[in-house]
Amino acid sequence: MAKTDNLGEFEQLALLAVMRLGDDAYGARIQEELEVIAGRDAAISAIYITLTRLESKGMVQSELGDPTEERGGKARRYFRVEPAGVAALVETRERLLSMWSGLEDALDTRGTSAHGG
Repeated sequence: MAKTDNLGEFEQLALLAVMRLGDDAYGARIQEELEVIAGRDAAISAIYITLTRLESKGMVQSELGDPTEERGGKARRYFRVEPAGVAALVETRERLLSMWSGLEDALDTRGTSAHGG
């Protein structure tokens, strides 16, 4: 597999939120998805900065929807994940799973103290 850019945690979450939302992936919905599903509070500006960076890398694409009266005649910007974004997510997931492999017992602290007793 070709090496893609390493994704930071927030970039991963943003890409996954866009994928989960499909045709409904715009700023406020992405923000809500990050909060509800990932438990991550994020300023809308941080989301747009991240998505703009991912768009410059070819991992997402955006387009303006139709203006709506509820938004005072402003259009929403909708995002979708491009094949390069999917490839980066898959590579990142595989890398993380490789690192987690074999550590299940070491990380299972249920019923034991952090000091081994």
